[in-house]
Amino acid sequence: MSESSQPRDVFEAIADPTRRRLIHLLAEARELPLHELTPQFDMGRTAVSKHLTILKEAGLVLDRKVGRETRFRLNAEPLREIQDWVSFYGKFWSANMLR
Repeated sequence: MSESSQPRDVFEAIADPTRRRLIHLLAEARELPLHELTPQFDMGRTAVSKHLTILKEAGLVLDRKVGRETRFRLNAEPLREIQDWVSFYGKFWSANMLR
């Protein structure tokens, strides 16, 4: 959790392309360990882990220990905030398309 112990903003968490890719990979799989996620990126294990931490702070990723391994899975519920925000502005896009 961040220093202020408040959840990280979901919009901030998904702003980075690496984190969006992590969300996509986790959405396709039920659950993945760090060693299977890392080869998908041009960065080291520590950097991928830091991105996962940001997603965890936003509530988008859950983790669990299995022996010595940590497995990560997507928690898509916080993405509802993004969907609601985009849906609200959808009526403006529709109105402009009708013009």
